[in-house]
Amino acid sequence: MARYGSGHKAQTRARVVEAAGRRLKEDGIDGAGVSALMSDAGLTNGAFYAHFASKDELVAVVLADQLTKQLDALRALPDDGHSLQSYIEGYLSASHRDQRENGCPSAALLSEISRSKPIVQQSFTDGLEAMITIVASRTHIDDTAAARTIAIGLMSSLIGTLQLSRAVSDPTLSNEILAAGLTNAFRLIQN
Repeated sequence: MARYGSGHKAQTRARVVEAAGRRLKEDGIDGAGVSALMSDAGLTNGAFYAHFASKDELVAVVLADQLTKQLDALRALPDDGHSLQSYIEGYLSASHRDQRENGCPSAALLSEISRSKPIVQQSFTDGLEAMITIVASRTHIDDTAAARTIAIGLMSSLIGTLQLSRAVSDPTLSNEILAAGLTNAFRLIQN
C-alpha cells in the first residue's frame, strides 16, 4: 500500500527543484550542498536519492527548469518590437541585480557551469540555444545568420553586464555598468 498519492513524488521533486534554483543562484553550485538544498525544500538528505542520481543531475534539472521559465516569459511577450526592449530593461535593472536568487541562472552560475560536468553543461547549452532562437526571432531581421549573431551578442551583453554589475563593490560603478549595458543592448537590437 502506497504511503502517498500518485502525484506526491512529482510534487516533491518540483519543490526540490524550485528551492534548489533559489539556493544555487544565491550560494553557487559549489556553495550549496545537498543538505542545504534538501533542507530548503523541507526534506532530509535521505530523500535526495529518491529523486536524483547525483547533485550534478539536480543542477542540470534546475538549469533546464530555470531556463524554460525564462524562455516561457520571452515567448509570452507580445511580438511588437517594444517588448524585447522592456525585457532588456527588466533584465538590466537594479532589482534583478540585487535579487540574484530570483533572477537569471546564467548570470548567477555561468562561471561554475563552465567548470561543471557534461550533464550540467548540456542542460545549459540546450536552454541557451532555445533562448538564442527566440531572441533571434524577436529581432525581426530577415537574414537568419545575422539575427542569430545579434541574439548571441545580446545574450552575451546582458549576462556579462549583470555579472559585472554584481561583482563590483562600488554602487555608483555598478549602476553605471547597468546603464552602459542598457545603451549597448539597445544598439544591438536597433534595425
